[in-house]
Amino acid sequence: MDKFRIMLQFLQANQESFMNGICGIMALASAQMYSSFEFTCPCLPDYNYAYGIGILIVPPIWFFLLGYVLNNNISVLTEEWKRPMGKRRKDPAVLRYMFSSMTQRALIAPAVWIAVTLMDGKSFLCAFTPTADLSEFVNVSYQSFPKNELMKLQARIPCNDVFDGHEIISREAATRYIRCLSQACGWTFLMIITLIAFLIRAIRPCFTQAAFLKTKYWSHYIDTERKLFDETCKEHAKSFAKVCIQQYFESISGEIVPQLHLPIKKGKGKKDDDDGEKQKSDEEKLLGVRKEEDMNKVLWNWHTCKPALMLNKRAEDMNGHAHLDTHSISDERHTRTPKKNTAVAYYSKV
Repeated sequence: MDKFRIMLQFLQANQESFMNGICGIMALASAQMYSSFEFTCPCLPDYNYAYGIGILIVPPIWFFLLGYVLNNNISVLTEEWKRPMGKRRKDPAVLRYMFSSMTQRALIAPAVWIAVTLMDGKSFLCAFTPTADLSEFVNVSYQSFPKNELMKLQARIPCNDVFDGHEIISREAATRYIRCLSQACGWTFLMIITLIAFLIRAIRPCFTQAAFLKTKYWSHYIDTERKLFDETCKEHAKSFAKVCIQQYFESISGEIVPQLHLPIKKGKGKKDDDDGEKQKSDEEKLLGVRKEEDMNKVLWNWHTCKPALMLNKRAEDMNGHAHLDTHSISDERHTRTPKKNTAVAYYSKV
């Protein structure tokens, strides 16, 4: 269980590697599903084309939508797109970058399905045998065969068990011819996809490197900000619940046993100090928000009016004053300490 939790934390920390792994798994799943899929052509002129093209198009659409569903950034993109303007403007370039990166990952599994389907050739054979020009494979003595009957005969070519026109048309030659065309289309599809990917990866940064870095940075910022906000809300909810329960039990115990005096046991001072430190840390994690109405207001304001992307110097000034105070205190301590102690301290530093 601990190993699974560690692996899940690693995948959550490395979002890009996690999504690349999901895309690879989906691509392998699409190829495995096609190999285990039982292809059954209807072998009817009115249904062959619809069945073959449906097998070629419908599963890729499903894989494409599934790629969006499994991508966690789709909710981030939707929230950023639909949120009110507030004090922070929306950058369309960042939204386009996030959408394009999600789309590129979502297209991997559909591309694999289409390539495997075209290389196999079954759907292409089922879809185009009724309308393909197979006159070269028709027996010379049946050249005047009616076109309607020839179309019905060609529609039964993918089905070996129902094809009964071996003396009219060569089934094996027609099947090899159509599968050859299907594989040619498959290789052409792979070449086009590879060329487009090369152009996107290699040429785009050469022209818009500064804009590319800017959009990439702010897209990472939006994702990181959402994660940190969720983690802060979880910590606040945990501390709020813990303090609320502690106060409840303290009030109940005070009402039930107001006159009870328990003997104080020795040796538990350190444990009490630890409990006090834990309670203090829980109080600090509340960040001053101690009411339900205040928390609802914080969440509503975060949604309607996010803070501007401009950091003030208040924390730096406070740190500077703190450093000055510590230096002054240390100077006073050094002036008050005897010379012997300063000599020993100086010797230890050397």
